[in-house]
Amino acid sequence: MSENKKHMTSIGGQAVMEGVMMRGPKEIAVAVRKPDGEIIIDKKPVASILQKYKFLKLPIIRGVISFFESLVVGTKALMFSAEFFDIEEEEDKAKKAEMTEEERAKAEAKESKVKTAAIYGSVVVALLFGIGLFMLLPGVLVDLVRKLFPSNILATLTEGLVRITIFLIYILLVSQMKDIRRVFEYHGAEHKTIFCYESGEELTIENARKFSRLHPRCGTSFLLIVMVVSIILFSFISVDHILLRLGLRLLLLPVVAGLSYEVIKLAGRSKSKCMRLVSLPGMWLQKITTREPDDSQLEVAIASLTAVLTGNPEDDKW
Repeated sequence: MSENKKHMTSIGGQAVMEGVMMRGPKEIAVAVRKPDGEIIIDKKPVASILQKYKFLKLPIIRGVISFFESLVVGTKALMFSAEFFDIEEEEDKAKKAEMTEEERAKAEAKESKVKTAAIYGSVVVALLFGIGLFMLLPGVLVDLVRKLFPSNILATLTEGLVRITIFLIYILLVSQMKDIRRVFEYHGAEHKTIFCYESGEELTIENARKFSRLHPRCGTSFLLIVMVVSIILFSFISVDHILLRLGLRLLLLPVVAGLSYEVIKLAGRSKSKCMRLVSLPGMWLQKITTREPDDSQLEVAIASLTAVLTGNPEDDKW
């Protein structure tokens, strides 16, 4: 290890259906193992609004932008991976085969527009679902017994505990699904591969295998930090009317996301004991959201990260 050069990196990733997405400063690569065993790679440049406007890189603001962009990029990666496991009807295949090149081009353009609308629609639905289940529902439940609490801080703390409990139950329930367990294995492969690169080791299956599947910059940790930050921030809101109180909390959600981004970014780079303590609950939670991958899954994660780090052409094949 003494000859190896450690890498300070902002590379992140996400597990998808039978694959891994890796995002670097300039490029995004999604590697997916097709049903026939071939690994297909889709590589695109990073198109972030943060690169166009400098003021968006200010602390907190950059966190809000990065969070939304991550949702969009993640949804695109999931939809790309799902394409290899969709069973197209024979009737649809026959129709496409009978089309002229012009008709096929028009059909593909229409499909592209529908796909784009579906991506942003999925992001909006995911946000509404998350806000409703993890932010608004706990507030409504605690409001039913709010008169029992002697102070706003105690009521806010209780609401935060209810929020975290709902989140943990949700994670535990989805983790029992067979397909989700498979995704969690690729999640572990993603973390191991990034750790291998950050440690300066050569990106091989043997090297990646020995690293931890738990990573301090994981999105799972981010969500838990969001809940803790919301408890602290919402404790300063002392409003009796529930609709007004929930409305103010919705307005503060971008601030919560921005602050949480700064915390997890610092936790991922700092080696201090304080930051380790901050990261610890999220690391524990990753024991649920990640699983030990097999060598074939590590191979996919390595293919994705290698594509980001090198100049592999788009839609390369391994």
